[in-house]
Amino acid sequence: MASSSESEYFSQHEIYQLKVSYEQGGLSMFATLIMKKLNDIENAELNIAVTGEAGAGKSTFINAMRGLRGCDEGAAEIGNIETTMEQTPYKHSTFPNVCFWDLPGVGTTKFPMKVYVSRMGFTTYDFFIIISQNRFTENDAKVAKEIQNLGKKFYFVRSQIDNDFSSLEMQGIDFDRMRKLEEMKQNISCGLTEVGISNPIIFLISSLPPANSNLDELKQTLLDNLNGIKKDVLLMSLQSTTVKIVEQKGAQLKKRIWMLATVSVVLGAVPVPGLSVAVDLGILVAAIIDFRKSLGLDDASLQRLANVAKKPVEFLKAEVRSPLMGEINEEFVKQMLWRSSIVAVSMVEMALDMIPVIGSIFRAISAFKMTYKLLTDVLDELVDNAQRVVKVAFATDPSHPQ
Repeated sequence: MASSSESEYFSQHEIYQLKVSYEQGGLSMFATLIMKKLNDIENAELNIAVTGEAGAGKSTFINAMRGLRGCDEGAAEIGNIETTMEQTPYKHSTFPNVCFWDLPGVGTTKFPMKVYVSRMGFTTYDFFIIISQNRFTENDAKVAKEIQNLGKKFYFVRSQIDNDFSSLEMQGIDFDRMRKLEEMKQNISCGLTEVGISNPIIFLISSLPPANSNLDELKQTLLDNLNGIKKDVLLMSLQSTTVKIVEQKGAQLKKRIWMLATVSVVLGAVPVPGLSVAVDLGILVAAIIDFRKSLGLDDASLQRLANVAKKPVEFLKAEVRSPLMGEINEEFVKQMLWRSSIVAVSMVEMALDMIPVIGSIFRAISAFKMTYKLLTDVLDELVDNAQRVVKVAFATDPSHPQ
C-alpha cells in the first residue's frame, strides 16, 4: 500500500512499475525510474491565464504573485491602456517553468468572443484568473462559461478594493470592514449567478500589501485545487510571506528526500574518503541549493521579500544563522556526511516505511541512512531559518497572517 507521502508523486500504476522494475532490474532500474520522476518535477510547467479589461489590475496581480513591484526588472507594465494585442507571458524569475499570461480584454472589435477563445489558446492554460476593478460584465461571464466547457478551473478576482474603502472614508461613511467585504462578495456572487455562473469562486484583492487583502487565501485555494506535480510547482513558486507557506514548502520538500537519497546512493560510484560509503555528491549539492531556493533563502528571493516588507535586505539576512547560506560544494557536503555518520539514525528507520517497494532493503544500507538524515537535517535547518525571516519581515504588521 502506498503512503500518502509518495502517492502525491506516484500513481498506483507507477508504484506497480517501481515494483516490477526492482524485481527485474534491481536497484539500478528502480533508481532510473526515480530519477525520471525527479526530472519530471524539475521540468513541469504551470501556465496561468489572467484575463480582464485594461486597468482591471492584471499587471499588479501578476507582479504580486511573482513577488515583484512594478518598478522591478521583469515586472509586468502597469497602466490603464490595453497595450497588448496578444497574450503576453511573464515567467517567474526564480522558477521560469511557472508562467503568468496576460490576456487582452474580450469583447472589443479586435477580440470578439467568437474568436477570443481560439486566438488566446485557452486549452494551453492550467487555470484562469478573471479580474475586474468594478463589476464583472457579461463578457466576463461568457469567458467563464467557455473555460467551464473546457473542464478547467477559473477564479474571479475583484481588484483594488482599497479604492472602495477610500471612497467611503472620504464621504464620511462609517462602515465595518469585514462586513463590507462580505457584502461586496455577496453582491458579486449574485450578479454572476444571474448571468449563469453557479457557485463562483470570488476573491477581493487590495492593491495594498498582502496583509490588507485575501491574496493569501487565494493562493491557498489555488494550491488546494491542484494535484500532484502541478501543485508542487505552484507551491515552490509562491513567495515565502507567511510561516504557513514555509511550513507547506518544507513538508512537500521532505517528501522528495527518499527519492534524492535513493538516486544519490545508487548512482554513487566512488566511496567518500573517510566514510567508506559511495554517494553522488553532486546530487546532494544540487538538492541543498534547490531547498534553499524553494524556501526563498537565496539572495534574489530575500531581496524581493525585503522589497515587499519594506525592510533592508541586510535586516532579513541577519536572521539567517546557518552555514548553509554560504557556498555549497562537494567538500562542504562531505563534512556534513561525516557528521551525519556519527549521529544516531533511528528516525531514518521509521522514515524507511514511507518508501514504496524497497524500503526494507535500505534499512541495511548505511549510505542511504546517512544521506537521508543529512538531507532531512539540512531541510529542517533551512525551514527554521526561513520561518525566522518571515516573522522578522512582517513583525510590525500584527494583521499579517503568520
